Amino acid sequence: MEESKGVVKHVLLTKFKEGTSENQIEELTKGYAKLVDLIEPMKSFHWGKDVSIENLHQGFTHIFESTFESMEGVAEYVAHPAHVDFANLFLSHVEKVIVFDYKPTTVRI
Repeated sequence: MEESKGVVKHVLLTKFKEGTSENQIEELTKGYAKLVDLIEPMKSFHWGKDVSIENLHQGFTHIFESTFESMEGVAEYVAHPAHVDFANLFLSHVEKVIVFDYKPTTVRI
């Protein structure tokens, strides 16, 4: 397996608090997406909702993925005032979250 050159994926699995409306989740998602324009090391943002038929999500319903060019970029993002402000708002609507940073790898056959 070969690590991608520096690229880091920052992933959040999220279980929103009961009573958080779809409208609120949509607004939070839009706010998250806007961070790409505010924080230079954040290169892209994708999100989705669980569609698995296996029912193994353990209550986590949404995934948010950001791409960075390095771990230094992730550190800059985490400390950035726009992220800190947004994270405080976002987490006020979250019951549980898992944050996972990884360097994508490929398998050579």
